[in-house]
Amino acid sequence: MIAEFDPIMQEHIRRIKHDEIHNHYLGHNIQNELINLLASEIKNKIIEKVIKTNHQDQMSFIIRSVDISATPINVTEYFLEFLKVDDTSGKGLFEVILDEIKCIGLDIDNLRGQAYDNGSNMKGKHQGVQKRLLDINHRSFYTPCGCHNLNLVLCDMVNSCTKAISFFGVVQRIYSLFSSSTKRWKILKDSVPSLTLKSLSQIRWESRIESVKAIRFQTPQIRDVLFKLEEVSDDPKIKSEANCLAIFELENFEFLLGMTIWYDVLFAVNSISKSLQSKDMHIDVAIDQLRGLVSFFKTYREEGFTSAMISAKEIALEMNIEPVFRKKRVIYRKKQFDENVDNEITRSLEESFRVDYFLYIVDQAIFSLQNRFEQFEVYENIFGFLFSGKKLRSLDDENLKKYCLNLECSLKHNTHSDIDGLDLFSELKVLREIIKVEDNTLIEILNQIKRLDSFPNAYIAYRIMLTIPVTVASA
Repeated sequence: MIAEFDPIMQEHIRRIKHDEIHNHYLGHNIQNELINLLASEIKNKIIEKVIKTNHQDQMSFIIRSVDISATPINVTEYFLEFLKVDDTSGKGLFEVILDEIKCIGLDIDNLRGQAYDNGSNMKGKHQGVQKRLLDINHRSFYTPCGCHNLNLVLCDMVNSCTKAISFFGVVQRIYSLFSSSTKRWKILKDSVPSLTLKSLSQIRWESRIESVKAIRFQTPQIRDVLFKLEEVSDDPKIKSEANCLAIFELENFEFLLGMTIWYDVLFAVNSISKSLQSKDMHIDVAIDQLRGLVSFFKTYREEGFTSAMISAKEIALEMNIEPVFRKKRVIYRKKQFDENVDNEITRSLEESFRVDYFLYIVDQAIFSLQNRFEQFEVYENIFGFLFSGKKLRSLDDENLKKYCLNLECSLKHNTHSDIDGLDLFSELKVLREIIKVEDNTLIEILNQIKRLDSFPNAYIAYRIMLTIPVTVASA
């Protein structure tokens, strides 16, 4: 159409039709060239931006809100921007957050939930960001990031036991041996094509499941590759390392048993961690899942060692090695003259491993989980009676009234409260009888309250509860 009035375009189209040119502005070659030029320009801008900011501290700023204008109601987390940080102290970070909240026109008094990682500058009880925010808004419930807490639980477990530290050191040595050379990596890939060895994450401990999994289900094959590497390598250091890893580590029953135990532990923690990071995760579900994880460790404490022994023995037999603990040189301590030798208790190698390794890390896990997630128990004491219609129906009027008045106190500052406890009590007495049995989640109950449009205090209470974040995974 343009060619009818443009002689230059007429000539261009004529040349295309007569195959006088093959690359034109409508062809795929020119289109690809334009795309590449645009991509190159954008990439250069990104690189330029990264170079400018790579020496700057930044903080992700996320807003979590209950969108009551949507049908059905939904809870959404919005990433707003990266905030430049010059002062990483609790005071400096707090001032940056406060300025940003004012800048986007939000009222700090309407804030009902705050969540950060577990850095002392964020969670500090005296000078941390959460404490400074609570000082000006007593109703801004603070939640330490659930996923980061799980990560710290695993750190506590490993750091409490030297054998555990040694185990992960061996896993990293195996990966480093192959990954430091493309030739050695090819030997590994040709011999073990399914699961790839992974480096140990120094930040996300629960992700180490992939590192352990690759060895857990391919131990015989990796052992054989190490022997092969010992044969083909010309480097004496590589030969020695490959032989040492194959014979003194992978063929060591203690290593196989520790590997089986850690796979079970990491699998359980990683499953909960991934679940907590889901977009529709709410405080009630998070509490149930964390309580389930504690229950898993308590059960594993009683039954896990036996099942791990069975699995480790199966791997050992597959590798044609004897499933027994290697004897170690006994260090005899000089006895005092008044000591009775007969009173000494001699434990078997298996029992020593169970007590000094297995029980040690599992007990540490249970303690750390209960200690690090105390805040979730506080929220359950405040909001727990609202978690489900079943929970509401299970309470008598006296207890229901007590919980409603307690919630009013928790949502009160000076003379102002978000709800009236007695009015909430009256509303819930009616609401618990008409909530549909199939409405089991907080968001489903809130949507039903919205449809009924007769329970203002319950409406506010559920919205506040859904605003409280569980993790900072969106950042």
